[in-house]
Formats: sequence, structure tokens, C-alpha cells
Amino acid sequence: MSIKTLSSREVYRNPWLRVREDAIERDNGAQGLYGVVDKDDCAIIIPIDGDRIYLVEQFRYPIQQRCLELPQGGWETADIDPETLARGELREETGFDAASMIHLGMIYIAYGFANQKQYVYLATGLTHVGTDFDAEEHDLTLHSFSIEEFEQMMLDGVIRDSCTLAAWGLYLLWKNKKNVEAGG
Repeated sequence: MSIKTLSSREVYRNPWLRVREDAIERDNGAQGLYGVVDKDDCAIIIPIDGDRIYLVEQFRYPIQQRCLELPQGGWETADIDPETLARGELREETGFDAASMIHLGMIYIAYGFANQKQYVYLATGLTHVGTDFDAEEHDLTLHSFSIEEFEQMMLDGVIRDSCTLAAWGLYLLWKNKKNVEAGG
């Protein structure tokens, strides 16, 4: 199945995203509208130090709640190297530099209405060098949990961020494959 774009118009723009409305035609001839959010790529980082993982907590306006999640974000800059972005976001939100950054994969955040890609990185060998918050992140706090506590918080619904859940799933698949390849 394919969808043909008949026309496209931008209906909203701010420094972080653009919204467009496309007139479309499906391969069966039916016409309709499709709303699309255009947003630059971002990164999510899994910072692990031994059996501890670092999460950030911040207020998320759309749901009017403070939430725990993996460090993540973008720079509203097209064509940035994903690892550079991941290292920058890690430093910005946690104050850590990582000796090792392993790319675990790429996910689309919500491809039903947005085209934003999110690059997933595992950060290890952490050294605290100081935070560099954006103005919007003034209320961000850093927390450390055991891996067991983190996984239980996901199961209990304390952590509900889909990007954090998806990134952790990629990490577990990568870790399992690595263990199998090592004969364990």
C-alpha cells in the first residue's frame, strides 16, 4: 500500500518543530488529510555505572507531571552526528562524560504522526564533569538506581516514557546477543 501526497502546507512552526497538513490519496483512490510533525533527530542515552543506572526527572508539560526517564533530547540542528548529539545530551542533562558510547540502534518516536528519529546509545565509563542545562531544563534532577530498582519501576508503571522503555528493550537484546556470542 502506498499513499501519494497531493499537496502540503505548513500550519505551525516554532524553534523545536514544524507541523504540516498533507492532502493525500491512497492507492485505492480515497483522498484525505494527514497531519505530520517534522522534528529534528534526537538521542537517548543509557548511562550505566556498574549495577547503577542514571535517570533524569523533569516536569513534562503535556501531561502536567514530573517524570523519570533516561537522558534524551535534540539540538534542533539538522545533520548532526548522532554520537556527538548523544555525548552532548549526556553531558547537558547528567554532567557525565562517557569513556565508551555504544550505538544500540535507532527508533522512530511516534511514526504514526511524526518523523523524528531517536538514536539509542549505551554510555559507560562515566566521569562527572558538571552539568550544562538548557534554560528549559532548570528543574531537571539526576537520580541513580540499581538496575533491579529501575526495571521494577518500569513494571510498576512508575516509568512510562515509551522512549525509555524502547531503549531499555534494545539494550537487553544487545546484552543478550553479546552474552550468547561470548558463550554465556
